[in-house]
Amino acid sequence: MNEVHQLLRAHRSIRKFTDETLSDRMVSDIVKSGLCAATSSNLQATTVIRVKDPDKRVRIAEVAGGQRSIETAGAFLVWCADLHRTRRACEAAGGTMTSGMTEQFVIATIDVALAAQNAVVAAESMGLGICYIGAIRNDPQTVSDLLELPRDVYPVFGLCLGVPDQDPEVKPRLPIEVVLKDDVYSFDDEPQQIAEYDETMRAYYRSRTGGTKASCWTEEMAGLVDGERRPHMRQFLAERGFEMR
Repeated sequence: MNEVHQLLRAHRSIRKFTDETLSDRMVSDIVKSGLCAATSSNLQATTVIRVKDPDKRVRIAEVAGGQRSIETAGAFLVWCADLHRTRRACEAAGGTMTSGMTEQFVIATIDVALAAQNAVVAAESMGLGICYIGAIRNDPQTVSDLLELPRDVYPVFGLCLGVPDQDPEVKPRLPIEVVLKDDVYSFDDEPQQIAEYDETMRAYYRSRTGGTKASCWTEEMAGLVDGERRPHMRQFLAERGFEMR
C-alpha cells in the first residue's frame, strides 16, 4: 500500500485544534489543490469563502449547534455551489442561462464536493486535521446573509482546518464486500456482513468514549432517516434559484 492509500485510510474528523492560525499562503495552496479536482464540463461551480471575522464564526457556530471547532480552527471555510458566476459568463457571451434545472444543481453540488475532498487530502498531507460541517444547513439563510451570497449560490458545507490537538481512532467503514458489487446490485449477504459491522462499530464507540456510548451503524441510520431532516432546504434552494425542474 503506497503513501497516498495510507493517508486516505488514516482520515479522522478532528474537532479540537491548537491555537495556531493557518497562513493565507497555506490556505490558498490547499484550496488551489482542491480546485484541481474533476469538474463537470469545466463548469468550475465552486466558490470558497474563508471566514476570518470572529463574530461571524461565532454566529455560524451557533447555527451549527454550538460546534466550537468553527471558532477555534486555524481556518474555517464555507464551500458554496456557485451558478451566479456561470450566469454572468453566459451573459457575457451573449446567452441567457436557463435557471432552475435539477441537473444544474446536481453538477454544481458534485463539483463542490469533489473540490473540497481534494482540498482535504491536500491539508491532511501537510499534517493538518479537518472536519466537515454540514450543520451550517441548519439555517442556510443566516449563513448566506452573513456571507452576502448572491442568488444562484448556496452554502453546501463548512470545513474546519487546523493543527490537531487530539488523536482519535480511525472510524471503521462498511466492509468493502457491502459496497463494491459486480455487475448487479446484489445484497443477499449484506445482513450478516452489516451485523458484523455493527459489532465493530459498538466496539469502536466503547473504546472511543470509555464505555459511555455503544451504538451501531444501523441504529445511527434509523436516527438519521426515520423522519424529516432539514425540510426547509427545498424552499431555501428554490428561493436561491435552484428550483429543481
